[in-house]
Amino acid sequence: MNDPAADVPALPPPSPWERERPARARVAPAREPLSRERVVDAAFTVLDRQGLDGLSMRQVATELGTAVSALYAHVSSKDDLLELMYTRLFDSFEIPEPDPGRWREQVRDYARAWRHCLRSHRDMARISMAHVPFTAELLPHVEALLAVFRTAGLPDRIAAEAGDLLSTYIEGFVLEEGMWQDRAALHSGEGSSLARPDWREMAGEMQNYFASLPAEDFPHLRAMAGVMVTDSSDERFDTGLEIILRGLATYLPSPPV
Repeated sequence: MNDPAADVPALPPPSPWERERPARARVAPAREPLSRERVVDAAFTVLDRQGLDGLSMRQVATELGTAVSALYAHVSSKDDLLELMYTRLFDSFEIPEPDPGRWREQVRDYARAWRHCLRSHRDMARISMAHVPFTAELLPHVEALLAVFRTAGLPDRIAAEAGDLLSTYIEGFVLEEGMWQDRAALHSGEGSSLARPDWREMAGEMQNYFASLPAEDFPHLRAMAGVMVTDSSDERFDTGLEIILRGLATYLPSPPV
């Protein structure tokens, strides 16, 4: 009986240089060093996945594959981390040079851009409402917005209140949007506030309800059923913003006759 192994040629002995070459060490892939930027990035990932109530230093550490204690070399506390996340939103946020002839358009662009920033991450409106932009990094943004108001001719007292009024409106609007998203997600069983509710369907249901109310008891709600709720969140936002802008415009000095 033939041995199959006998027909297989033997391997040649190792060459001299192979014998002299040391065995190749197994090199573990280099780990990216922990930094403040990576901690903030991981915090946003956790925030988008679990919401503000689920954001913790432990969860951020798990996301980074490190110990909680390692985070404290870069952030002092969870509050510090939230402030860094809030500040991060302003990184690409710019206000143009004030133009008194276009101040309404500039404020309108600012409001829409800030709403977009807050909507870019889950529960960011809640974080924003808990912080004021009076840190050294954010004061230039406050200064730029005040410049738009004052250059337009608004009195100082009104200009001072206008910034806070605008921020409260934007943050409150986005907060409400997030609450409706959470409610829609729970209703659909998805369990994520990133779900988008069907605004058109919801608006239609509410309009039909108002239209069905007894006219003798609710004449105004019934008459306005078609405009009480719109099917566009953007339209609602712009309408509220326009009301604010027109109110501010009444404080401008009257042009000379």
